[in-house]
Amino acid sequence: MIVAIFLGSLLGLMAIGMPVAFALMLSGIAMMAYLGYFDAQLLAQNMLSGANNFPLMAVPFFMLAGEVMIAGGLSRRIVALAVAMVGHRRGGLGYVTIGTAVVLASLSGSAIADTAALAALLVPMMRDNGYNEREASGLVAAGGIIAPIIPPSLPFILFGVATNISITKLFFAGIVPGLCMGLTLVLIWFAKMRRTSGLQMQDKAPWSARLKALREAAWALLLPVIIIGGLRGGIFTPTEAAVVAAVYALAISLFVHRELTFADLPRIFIASAKTTAVVLFLCAAALVTSYMITLANLPGEMARVLGPLIQSPILFMFAVLILLTLVGMALDLTPTILILGPVLTPLAIKAKIDPVYFGVMFVMIGTIGLLTPPVGSVLNAVCGVTKVRMEHIIRSVLPYVLAYTALVVLFILFPKLVTGPAKFFH
Repeated sequence: MIVAIFLGSLLGLMAIGMPVAFALMLSGIAMMAYLGYFDAQLLAQNMLSGANNFPLMAVPFFMLAGEVMIAGGLSRRIVALAVAMVGHRRGGLGYVTIGTAVVLASLSGSAIADTAALAALLVPMMRDNGYNEREASGLVAAGGIIAPIIPPSLPFILFGVATNISITKLFFAGIVPGLCMGLTLVLIWFAKMRRTSGLQMQDKAPWSARLKALREAAWALLLPVIIIGGLRGGIFTPTEAAVVAAVYALAISLFVHRELTFADLPRIFIASAKTTAVVLFLCAAALVTSYMITLANLPGEMARVLGPLIQSPILFMFAVLILLTLVGMALDLTPTILILGPVLTPLAIKAKIDPVYFGVMFVMIGTIGLLTPPVGSVLNAVCGVTKVRMEHIIRSVLPYVLAYTALVVLFILFPKLVTGPAKFFH
């Protein structure tokens, strides 16, 4: 009954257009009332605890770093470098998009921010060079969801906070899956370009131009090296890495490239603060629901339902794949992590699944939901920037969704493809 109350209130409130954070909070209150635990003070305490968490301090700083890199020209320089290196090849601007998506993923960790930057910079360029605008938009959307997998990753931070799993280990475990996602895009794009004609080829850049583009992008490319190196060497924690990233991006944009001025900073700070407020309010509201889920022993109930599957890690992971795929069609990634992460992770541990591996797979499956309607926040971001109709982008992005799903299945069948490299990096 408690499950019906939780799901009915949550989905019902979302169906009438209520924001997810408020729907989460009210569904938690509904469970409180049903179990006879309603207390306004308990509600306030849980919401405060949900936002007052030290690792969550990484969220505003990574958000700020992403805003600064877009406004300060770091993202544009990465695009220019990719164009100089591979823009002259057949379908080259598609490879530029993929390469840029991977590099940007290692800078900001936000799927929406990366997608918006890619769509604004590359879709017009591809359209002007004879590429189908729908195909270009689909590729940009598929490339944007690499950001939650390659560190620094905001979803990994949220998952680590929600499940008490090492964020640093999640970061390192996400490197190879993220690169594999990029390689998957390359293979799909290559197959598409073999059947496409009428493209205008970019002029092959001389090595002098390539070296110039590399020099201009060097400061941006140094940031992921600093973050990964600092984490690997134990110099700073993921939260401190976020501060380093924000300060570094500000310093380069203000004093090296000088594309930002101090007068621009209030606008950038306000934009990153607005996005941060949305995420932290979601965390606060989700802890109310999470507290009631624990009090109602929903993990235990699910353990009884999934009991036979717990005996087989592979079957359990396939069940998680199906569940998160369905949930991803209705919920965004952040509430999915905050609601289901604490419920499913103890079950995964009972099934003798490495919790770090499970965290990577959970987030990876959840990111695919960013490409599936009706929510599909990444699809909405691309539509907003490019003005391409949603149904056209959905058709273009479908092959990438299927390819990503096949990659997830491969990681489920062969977990060491994720756990092996993670141990090497860490």
